[in-house]
Amino acid sequence: MNYKKLIFPNSQGELLGARLDLPVDSEPIAYALFAHCFTCTKNIRAAGNISRALTQHSIGVLRFDFTGLGESEGDFANTNFTSNVDDLVAAADYLEREYEAPKILVGHSLGGAAVLQAASRLPKVAAVATVAAPYDPGHVTHLLQSAKEEIENEGEAEVLLAGRPFRIKKQFLDDLESTQSEQCIRNLKKALLVLHGPLDQTVGIENAANIFQAAKHPKSFITLDEADHLLSNEADSLYAGAMIGAWANKYIGVTQEEEKAPKVNPLGESESQVIVRTEDGFYTEVLASGHSLVADEPVSLGGTNQGPTPYDYMLAGLGSCTTITLRMYADRKGWPLESVVVHLNHNKIHAQDCEACETEKGKIDHVERILELNGPLTTEQIQRLVEIADKCPVHKTLHSEIHVETQLKISG
Repeated sequence: MNYKKLIFPNSQGELLGARLDLPVDSEPIAYALFAHCFTCTKNIRAAGNISRALTQHSIGVLRFDFTGLGESEGDFANTNFTSNVDDLVAAADYLEREYEAPKILVGHSLGGAAVLQAASRLPKVAAVATVAAPYDPGHVTHLLQSAKEEIENEGEAEVLLAGRPFRIKKQFLDDLESTQSEQCIRNLKKALLVLHGPLDQTVGIENAANIFQAAKHPKSFITLDEADHLLSNEADSLYAGAMIGAWANKYIGVTQEEEKAPKVNPLGESESQVIVRTEDGFYTEVLASGHSLVADEPVSLGGTNQGPTPYDYMLAGLGSCTTITLRMYADRKGWPLESVVVHLNHNKIHAQDCEACETEKGKIDHVERILELNGPLTTEQIQRLVEIADKCPVHKTLHSEIHVETQLKISG
């Protein structure tokens, strides 16, 4: 996905590191603000996958490191839950100044509790989504049990969290205990989506039930099935992001037609407009006339197998063109064609093995296409439809001379 690295000041003037994830065409229909989990950073895999899924719904996502974490300035030991909420408000203010006010808040784990608190201070937010969030922010203290007595007696202690040492002060615990969650959720006055896994061992599913019960309508709940707390299975975080994106459109005033509307093509108007972008590895995002797709390569070839290969898309183009062409022809003739199924396969063969090919040396691309024509058709009708299959526009394009003109666009 397209992105920009940013920095903005928190309420104390300390600079927070941020990343703005954008749709592949860089024209969001709305912006979301993402809050990461306790002691995590904006770069945790789940945050990246949720952001990626949201950008496929044409939603820009600002994710940042809370004070004292990741690329952000400040001392983590001096932060608390209240300062996290303040950071969220500062991020929203920055987004509004430089781009557009966020309409969606998304929070993971303690970040979910934080967005519930911050929402009341952000009147332009229309929708709030929590992922594996605790009902009571004080729930996080169970992670500190081994050092809680030392913190209470000494005023602070070093705690090992996720294999990293963090200095926790008593004011952090005091701040958590003073936070009121139920009234905040009841007065949310925004659409709420609660996502949680019933097998979450860190923040139990009862937290989702409590949040949902305390909230007023409109509210929705989606189970994340076998997901763990950090959504370490990539499929779980991508699913969560896709569900949030689809749900949010109802509440941010964006229609499906607007979401899928083709954006400006730098090459000018054309019959087909496609934008393709890749960042790391072979995973590739595709925007085809406003429709979001992905392409990838198999794991055996170094990819992650999260989408069809480029050749798969070539076959899909030929197959869909074939079925549409046959349907249009049969309908125009009034023939009883009930359905069309096209099976396609692509490989390389030696030219000498192709009797109908002009090329005699080396290897050529070979596409096998098998047609299933269903319905009470006559033999003559079936034969004619087989002939028409070869006349579909994509078939003709593959057999004709193609000129590809490459231009360089300088960004930034």
